[in-house]
Amino acid sequence: MKIGVPKEIKPQENRIGLTPESVKTLVSEGHEIIIENNGGYEAGFENEQYIKAGAKIANTAEDIFDDAEIIVKVKEPQKSEVEMIKENQIVYTYLHLAAAKELTKGLIKSKSINIAYETVTDNNGRLPLLAPMSAVAGRMSVQAGAHCLEKNQNGRGLLLGGAPGVTGANVVILGGGVVGENAAVIATGMQAKVHIVDKSEERLKQLTEMFGDKIIPEQSDKIDLTKLLTEADLLVGGVLIPGAEAPKLVTKEMLKFMKRGSVIVDVAIDQGGCVETSKPTTHGDPTYIVDDVVHYCVANMPGGVPRTSTLALNNATLPFLVKLANKGYQKALGEDKHFLAGLNVHKGHVTYKAVADVFGHSFVEPGEAIKI
Repeated sequence: MKIGVPKEIKPQENRIGLTPESVKTLVSEGHEIIIENNGGYEAGFENEQYIKAGAKIANTAEDIFDDAEIIVKVKEPQKSEVEMIKENQIVYTYLHLAAAKELTKGLIKSKSINIAYETVTDNNGRLPLLAPMSAVAGRMSVQAGAHCLEKNQNGRGLLLGGAPGVTGANVVILGGGVVGENAAVIATGMQAKVHIVDKSEERLKQLTEMFGDKIIPEQSDKIDLTKLLTEADLLVGGVLIPGAEAPKLVTKEMLKFMKRGSVIVDVAIDQGGCVETSKPTTHGDPTYIVDDVVHYCVANMPGGVPRTSTLALNNATLPFLVKLANKGYQKALGEDKHFLAGLNVHKGHVTYKAVADVFGHSFVEPGEAIKI
């Protein structure tokens, strides 16, 4: 198959869909790979490395969308890219459609086949293609939050880990999944006081076994969240409902009880955010203030560390892409229910129920859709 990898055009997005090593693997399987000129440059991958791995270099994104059967990206197609997607073309990338009404409409109109990394599952009900970027974002959330707590960033003027004789900051992490766990790795390592809030007692036990007394586990239905927020210097929002819009756990009213100069890092912003006052920001202009609380809501946090992120992402996405290219999408998805769960829009039909429900589209079972 012809597999095309355009340069990412979302603001400050420096990752790329394939590394040279991934290209080498796909070429060895007999596939033709087309990389946009300097597409991997910001992630530290040169054109020459791709050529050596067996790829061809295309001058423009239009050349790639015109020629490729499979488009491999990192972030959701931007408006100009949606206009280039062809009928029956396969798009393999993060989509986060539950928070993207216009993108969903555009992909429906294109009659393309769209597989979202973030809804592919595994035998344990986890999200293996989302996990590596959630891990990166979780770790970055505390780095970003610590920076935002500095006074010159309009924060409280706190050092997250404190100092000799001075206690560290209070960190509240909403969600004990991959984001929350990785945020806790960094926050506990910086010697902050860390609360992790989750609805699952079993998950909180796992985290307690992992971190010991370095964390304070909080079961969500047994706490007063507003009271906990009054103590927070840094709030990390890491709540996820797979493929669906994030629940708004923190209301605008709750912000009034937070400390002046405290910081919210809403990692769930890709899915609409778990804080009512959150709105997407960029690495170039990452923060804004509501009720004296600093909000950091960068929608592509891992794009700030593109080399680490691209390598981690390819480790997860490549095996599925090899199956997709070798077998064709109908066989590859038909043989693997977990891969099939990644199909969000197929030839004009919405095939992921949470997306259909949020926008009022009719839903077609993915297993039935691939027979069309």
